[in-house]
Amino acid sequence: MKPSRRRFLKSAVTAIVLPAAPWIARADGYPSRPVRLIVGFAAGGGSDIVARVIGQQLSARLGQQFVVENRTGAASNIAAETVVAAAPDGYTLLVATTGNAINATLYDKLNFDFMRDIVPVASCVRVPNVLDVHPAVPASTVAEFIAYAKANPEKLSMGSGGTGGPVHMTGELFMMMTGVKLLHVPYRGEAMALADLLGDHVQVVFGSMPASIEYIRAGKVRGLAVTTAVRSEVMPELPTIAENVPGFESSTWYGIGAPKNTPVEIVDKLNSAVNTALADPAVEAKFHELGGSVIAGSPADFGKLIADETAKWAGVVKFSGAKPD
Repeated sequence: MKPSRRRFLKSAVTAIVLPAAPWIARADGYPSRPVRLIVGFAAGGGSDIVARVIGQQLSARLGQQFVVENRTGAASNIAAETVVAAAPDGYTLLVATTGNAINATLYDKLNFDFMRDIVPVASCVRVPNVLDVHPAVPASTVAEFIAYAKANPEKLSMGSGGTGGPVHMTGELFMMMTGVKLLHVPYRGEAMALADLLGDHVQVVFGSMPASIEYIRAGKVRGLAVTTAVRSEVMPELPTIAENVPGFESSTWYGIGAPKNTPVEIVDKLNSAVNTALADPAVEAKFHELGGSVIAGSPADFGKLIADETAKWAGVVKFSGAKPD
C-alpha cells in the first residue's frame, strides 16, 4: 500500500473513532459530582423509600452522593418533567413508577412523552397490592367476593388514594376482568382510604402491601388475595387474584430513568451498580420488609416492562373513563 493511501485510511479511521471518545471518557469519570434522584411523591412514601435505599447504595458504590429530591405534584408528572428537561449527562435521574405508565393515558395533555423522553436505566422492586375488605363483608375468598359483589352491584364502596392512582386502577382492572361493579370513592391519599375501611365507611380497598399488612395481621381488615402473578413471600397464605381470575396482575413497581440521549455507557454503568446493589442480601431484606421483591435486569428489560405496562393501563384507563382530579 502506498504511504499516501495508508495515511488517508488512518485519518479516516481516526475520524470515525474520535467522536465516541468524549462519551467514553465521561462514562469512565462518571459520576464526578453529586447526582440528583428526583422523586414525584412526598418523603416517606414507597418511591421515596426506594430512592433512599438505592441512592445510599449507589453513593457507596460509585463514590458520589446520590441526593434524593422530592418534586411533588400532578401525580408525579412534575418530577418526570423535571428530568425530561434536564441535561442528558446522568446527573439528574427519575424514580419511575407504575404511575408514570398510567399517566401516559390518564392525562390528555402532557409536556412530554414518557416512553420517548425517558431512558430506562434499571428496574428495582415490585410491590403487590392486596384485596382488602372490611370484616363485615360476607366473603372469605375471591370467589365469594365476586359472587357477593355481582349480587349487589355498586352497593360496595371501593376506596382509593386518588383517581387514576395505582390503587384505583387496580380496582378498575378487577372490575374490567370480573364484571363486578364497585362504587369508587377517591381520597387524598391511601392512608385516608384505609382509615375509612377500618370504620366501614368503604368496604373495599386494593391497598398496597406496605400500607395494608399490619391491619391484616391485626385482624382489622380481611386480606383476600394479592394482586401479583405469584404469591407474596411476606404473606404466602394469601392466594393471588389470578388463581380465581386467570391473567390478573397488578403491582406497583419502581425503577430508575434518565433523560433521553443519556450516553449508553453511563446508563450501563448505573444499571450495573443498581443490579449489584439489588443482589446485596441486606438490600433484598429491606425491600422484603416492605412486602416487595427485587426485579433486577437490563435497561432493555426495564424498557419492555414500561412499554407493556403503559399499554395495559391504557386499556384500563379507557374502560374506567377516569380523569385526573
